Amino acid sequence: MAVIQMSGAANSPENSDCSTDELTAYVELVLDENASTADKEVDSQDQSESFRTNETEGSTSEGSKGKKLVAVSSVEECVHPGSMEGICISCGQNLPEDYGLTVGYMQTGLRLEGEEMSRLSSSTMKSLLNQRKLCLVLDLDHTLLNTTSLIHLTSEEMPLTTNAGALQGTLFVLENMNLMTKLRPFVRTFLKEASEMFEMYIYTMGDRPYALEMAKLLDPQEEYFKDKIISRDDGTKRDKKDLDIVMGTENAILILDDKEEVWPNHNDNLMLMERYLFFKSSCQDFGYKFKSLTALQRDEDETNGALSKILRVLKQIHSAFFDNLQGDLIDRDVRQVLASLRLEVLSRCVIVFSHNFRSDLRPLRNMARRLGATCYTNPDPSVTHIVATEFVTKESRWAVQHNKFLVSRHWLEAANFFYEKQPEDNFLLKQDQ
Repeated sequence: MAVIQMSGAANSPENSDCSTDELTAYVELVLDENASTADKEVDSQDQSESFRTNETEGSTSEGSKGKKLVAVSSVEECVHPGSMEGICISCGQNLPEDYGLTVGYMQTGLRLEGEEMSRLSSSTMKSLLNQRKLCLVLDLDHTLLNTTSLIHLTSEEMPLTTNAGALQGTLFVLENMNLMTKLRPFVRTFLKEASEMFEMYIYTMGDRPYALEMAKLLDPQEEYFKDKIISRDDGTKRDKKDLDIVMGTENAILILDDKEEVWPNHNDNLMLMERYLFFKSSCQDFGYKFKSLTALQRDEDETNGALSKILRVLKQIHSAFFDNLQGDLIDRDVRQVLASLRLEVLSRCVIVFSHNFRSDLRPLRNMARRLGATCYTNPDPSVTHIVATEFVTKESRWAVQHNKFLVSRHWLEAANFFYEKQPEDNFLLKQDQ
């Protein structure tokens, strides 16, 4: 049997620019080679069984013993770099169903052994870096779009099913799935410009059929995602997301997602997104009391909304990674760039939080410190901002008396979303709050 090894083969992706498209083509090449020699493989297996029988029966045939050693060693020497539907893509041996990491999002039934996955990820990343590209993992819901069930549409939202008006081209009714989806303003420009700097993945907690439908809306020409669409059906950790099945290395991957808790192992790669809440049902799902964008009869600003702002930040990070960091490209770390950028946002701010913050005090303090702020427990003359929920607390009264900024937590959260200190006047705590 002619065996093509993924590891170390002359035509392996390791020796060429490696993308998921090329990996899929490579696997297909291996499978075709195995299929074309299927009869030989059966003969070889039958012969191998015969050799084992002869040895058990005490055969002294040197030829049989020699063939037996060759047949067994050919299986033992295979490192089983991956499997397709439980069959090794290199030697054709049956492997356990849970062998390796599932990468079925690239090709159904494909799994890769851990070291092979790491090798291919490193090779892919090296190729991308040589093209001045990083990797960007994108969440769907509330990041790039907002979806609701048709049965959850309010009476004010129902007319959208027949008359999109100014939303034409960004609002879609998916009758086969009983869903309505609204694309976030600026998303098409965002994807186009981001694709010049990043290899992009979709990673959603939605199921695979939903992920594929949303990808069609965002990328109808398959310019950006193709076989880089990961759903909850493809992940390796229940109810969590992880970079273990993304073709890239953690030091060159950024993540955009509206949920921090789903990325427990990759907080340093995560850029938290301000949620896009077009439909009322989404506000209700998160327990928010404020009105949805449909209720307000408006939408995010196309040129100065969340995606437009974060694109500017991504350009800044990309430039810093390739132009400012020193050393070999493969050794640079985008997490270092992201952390440094965060620390500059509130570096001149000294903050005291009002005493009536309860369970959320610690995460807010951690957020402020990650943004470079200094946090005190009690006010003193060096304090620049009091963050409060009510006007009547002692910290709030102190801020008024000493002419300090008295702002809501949204001032801090907006700075965290957009990597820029926000105008305090837009977040001042009012006396009737």
